[in-house]
Amino acid sequence: MYYNKEIETMPRHEMEQWQSLNLSRTVRRVYNNVPFMRQKMDELGVKPADIKNIKDISRLPFTLKSDLRDTYPYGMFACDMSEIVRIHTTTGTTGKPTVMGYTQKDIELWAECVARALTAAGAAKGDIVHVAYGYGLFTGGLGMHYGAEKLGAIALPTSGGNVTSTERQISMMQDFGTAILCCTPSYALYVIDMIEQMGIKLSEIKLKAGIFGAEAWSEDMRFEIERRLGIKAYDIFGLAEISGPGVGFECSQQDGMHINEDNFYPEIIDPDTEEVLAEGLEGELVFTSITKEAFPLIRYRTRDICSLRREVCACGRTLVKISKLRGRSDDMLIIRGVNVFPSQIESVLLSLGHEPHYQIVVDRVNNLDTLEVHIEMSEKLFSDEVCRIDSIEGDVSKAILTNLGISAKVRLVEPKSTGRSDGKGKVKRVIDNRKI
Repeated sequence: MYYNKEIETMPRHEMEQWQSLNLSRTVRRVYNNVPFMRQKMDELGVKPADIKNIKDISRLPFTLKSDLRDTYPYGMFACDMSEIVRIHTTTGTTGKPTVMGYTQKDIELWAECVARALTAAGAAKGDIVHVAYGYGLFTGGLGMHYGAEKLGAIALPTSGGNVTSTERQISMMQDFGTAILCCTPSYALYVIDMIEQMGIKLSEIKLKAGIFGAEAWSEDMRFEIERRLGIKAYDIFGLAEISGPGVGFECSQQDGMHINEDNFYPEIIDPDTEEVLAEGLEGELVFTSITKEAFPLIRYRTRDICSLRREVCACGRTLVKISKLRGRSDDMLIIRGVNVFPSQIESVLLSLGHEPHYQIVVDRVNNLDTLEVHIEMSEKLFSDEVCRIDSIEGDVSKAILTNLGISAKVRLVEPKSTGRSDGKGKVKRVIDNRKI
């Protein structure tokens, strides 16, 4: 199913014409209205008239997260404040938050992108779309909400667990007939745990599908959710700086996320050399907003690691696909010369039958990096004999060494001691004491 078949199945040459036209318009808008970016372009000797084709994009400067902090709060806005109808921000956990503005047209385009994602997951008019992402300054809740309404579905704005208890969320799913569940994958697992603890049968919850995003998750975690909840679990991609959820989405093939490239042009670069990489090669994902009015970022370095594919999908869509995110270049841990992503450790745990409730602790002792993995025990295992616990720790440690090529000390810890997502935020998976 398509929400906008004309765009989602547009031939490649027509899409490139669309992208070229809108890139040139956006570059002129940014150059004329954002002094910070005008200076960057001037330093490279690039003028708007030089950008005639989408292939000219490589001549433009990159935008970094630090640029957004340096121009706080409104320095990257490309329109007058009288045209702004919405503001969102990031959390600002590493400094001042990033401030994103939206015109009415931006909101409408964003809603359409989310409507495409919902349609691809099987949502239809009249379906209850249960939005358990956080509302407020975080883009997740309102993005999915507006997309559901754009589709003609029924938005159920429950927000995260801090606002509406998980027990109440489950009760509403039963009573209201939720068709599509939208939340972080870690919160989905928590919902599943609560459903099982409450003794509720899956037949009492008539979900069609789940759309899970806002944090990296592995294929093993997807299979765990699908098996235990009895649905198809779809990935959705978004980042607040570019728009929010709906920048990319999975279709029924579940083998990569289609990018809404009529609005967001993707590139893959080598994160060290900044060289644009050929299709199929893995590197850092870069986005240019080619239709946004208020906050159109040019070649924004996302730090997400993936690859691009442009072949026609079996679902019929011609929209470019990104592979499932393997992590982020700034989440990547380098431990004794080995690159380690949390999702790799999660896959090892799930392959051994453990639930994905864990925490990674990295430290440096006598100039040598150390890696510990804390895994929550199940209630049953918590009461088992010490010798069995030692055996499990050894098995996990051996599996990490075999799969990742690095030794790790594994500790089984008390149930619910590594933290849980409340639906509003993300679980803190990594504690890197080397940075302290």
